[in-house]
Amino acid sequence: MSLVETTSPRDPRDVLRDFITKNGLKNSRQRELIAETFFASDGHLSVDELLERVRVEDPKVGQATVYRTMKLLAKCGLAEVRQFGDGHTRYEHIALGEHEHHDHLICTSCGLIIEFVNPQIETLQDAVADAHGFLVDHHKMELYGICADCQKLPAGERV
Repeated sequence: MSLVETTSPRDPRDVLRDFITKNGLKNSRQRELIAETFFASDGHLSVDELLERVRVEDPKVGQATVYRTMKLLAKCGLAEVRQFGDGHTRYEHIALGEHEHHDHLICTSCGLIIEFVNPQIETLQDAVADAHGFLVDHHKMELYGICADCQKLPAGERV
């Protein structure tokens, strides 16, 4: 009998269920709804944005439940916590086995967040680390400024 190895990414719902079981936590319909809504979303969601989407399906879901669920998703490696300097904690979905490292451009006027990948930047970061004998295990690059649309507005009219 041979073992078949799979290279396909694990379903995040299975990862969450396994984590909940392993840690003796309670699973609930609301927690599953929050996770499903988060997994189906793109971008960088705040708890308030996620709560608004979840309440379309279940108006009884509370903000505290969303906070606790998002902390749980971050703890089990399915969400990454992001702080973009606007006072809001945002969460970014990590697609297991598919998550490509990327960096962010953040508009300080309207809050637009643009994800980008640039191999030259990654190579340069590696070279800088090597030159200093530093082994990088992870990093974040966030560039703050004014997006193209906001640049077109007079400075006094920017958000």
